[in-house]
Amino acid sequence: MGPMTTIERLTADLTTSMKARTAFRTNTVRQMIAAVRVAEKSGTAAHDLTEEEVQAVLGAEVKKRRESAAIYLAAGATDRATTENTEADLIEAYLPAALTPEQLDTIVTEAIAATGAATIKDMGTVMKSATAAAAAVGRVDGKALSARVRQALTGGPGA
Repeated sequence: MGPMTTIERLTADLTTSMKARTAFRTNTVRQMIAAVRVAEKSGTAAHDLTEEEVQAVLGAEVKKRRESAAIYLAAGATDRATTENTEADLIEAYLPAALTPEQLDTIVTEAIAATGAATIKDMGTVMKSATAAAAAVGRVDGKALSARVRQALTGGPGA
């Protein structure tokens, strides 16, 4: 039998956390499983999600929690912000490791060289190439990738 899928890991971790009576972890894992199940049933026909689709759903859940935490912090609700960030950290444990800034720089440099891009007008071509390369290596934040590509093409700081 091969390695466990993310949904299998979530289900196994749910059982473990329920047995250990860790309410926070149990609730967060339940929310993750529910988000995946909702995604399976969305669209025109219910279907099992691929591993990449499950990762995308979990990535969206992390993003939602990070955004909520920022809103809570701005409103002065630090306890709720801490809870949201802790949940996001827990969910991130199920995602592939994020790219380091050095890996991101290497991917952007290679994408620019491969596409022959010289100006900001070539950003779309570079982004397409860099996104594909980044997806093969690990998880990448689209905003961070876009900022690095723009920085490299405009000759901005750190280029």
